[in-house]
Amino acid sequence: MTRDAAKTLFHPFATMLLTPPAKDERVLFLGAETGYELPDEFDGAFTAVQSFRPLYNGLMKRGIEAQPFSEGDDYNMALVLMNKHRGANENFLVDALKRVRPGGRIVVAGSKEDGVQSLRKRVAALELETEHLAKYHAQAFWFVRPDNADTAIAALAQPEAFVLDRFVTAPGMFSHGEADAGSVFLTRYLPKGFKKLAADFGAGWGFLTAELYKASPEIEGVDLYEADHAAMEAARRNLNVLAPKLSARYFWHDLAREEVKNRYDLIIMNPPFHEGHASEPQLGQAIIKTAATALKTGGELLLVANRGLSYEPTLKELFKTSSEVARNARYKVLSGKK
Repeated sequence: MTRDAAKTLFHPFATMLLTPPAKDERVLFLGAETGYELPDEFDGAFTAVQSFRPLYNGLMKRGIEAQPFSEGDDYNMALVLMNKHRGANENFLVDALKRVRPGGRIVVAGSKEDGVQSLRKRVAALELETEHLAKYHAQAFWFVRPDNADTAIAALAQPEAFVLDRFVTAPGMFSHGEADAGSVFLTRYLPKGFKKLAADFGAGWGFLTAELYKASPEIEGVDLYEADHAAMEAARRNLNVLAPKLSARYFWHDLAREEVKNRYDLIIMNPPFHEGHASEPQLGQAIIKTAATALKTGGELLLVANRGLSYEPTLKELFKTSSEVARNARYKVLSGKK
C-alpha cells in the first residue's frame, strides 16, 4: 500500500533543500504512511496522524507511534501526505495551518492523481510563497506558515455535509456527499421486526445501521465496524441523534486483517473493493470470510455489491446456503446463511 509520494515528501530533506528538524522540534505528520526512509539528521519528534486503520496498523508495526486524529498546537513543522480526496487534502492543510506556529514550515507531497499540482496552485493564489520539486512520480511543495493564516484557512476549509438532511459527513469519507446507491438498494431488503444482535461491517457514517433500526426498532443491538476513524465517529454522532435508544457499539477495525471476536445473528454490509489508490476486489472477499466466522449458526449475511463483482463462489464455499436476493441495473443483493 506504500506510495511514491511518501518518499517524495522526505526528498527535500534528503537533498538538504530543506533543513531537517532538530531533536527539540515537533513535527505533525498528517496522512502518515510508511514507505519512506528518514533522511540523515531528521531528528524531529513525530506526531503521526492516520485515520485509516490498515495504514495506522502499518505505522505501528514499523514502530511509528500513530493516532487517528490530530491534536495540540505550536508544532515547528507539518508534513502532509495527500490522498485521492480533494476535500480531505484541503482540510489537512487547514489542520496544519491551525497547529503549526507562525514561521513554521508546511511540506506537502502527492501524486498527479491526488491533485497535487492543483492544490499547489491554490496555495500560491493565497499569496503563500511556495517552492516545489518532482521526484518518484510525485511532487512535493512547501511554504512558511504566515503570522496570520485566517484568510488561507477560510479559503481552504471544506465544510461538513448533511446527507438526506439527517446524516453529518465530511470530505474523505466514503460517499460523503450522498447516500451510496448500493446501500440505498440494500435497505429495501433489510429485515423488519428483527430482534437479535446484528453487526454493520464497513458501517461508514451510519446509514445502513440507521435504516436497520428504522425497520427493526426492537433490535437487541448493532455493532458498527469501520476502518475510517473519522467516519466511525460521524456514525456515533449521527446515531446518537437519530437512534438514541439503539444499543450500539463502535469498533475501529480492519475487517480484512483483524479478528472479530463477537458473534452475530445478522451481518449487513456494502463491502469495499478498493483500498487507498489500488482496486482490490479481493478485499470484499476477505471481509466476507471475516463475516462467515463472525456469524452464529443459523445467522445470515446480507450484502450489496456491484453486479460485476463475483462474490458468489466465496459465499457458496463459506455458507451452508447462499442466494441472490435481488438485482437492478447496477447492483445485486446477496445472502449467505450459516
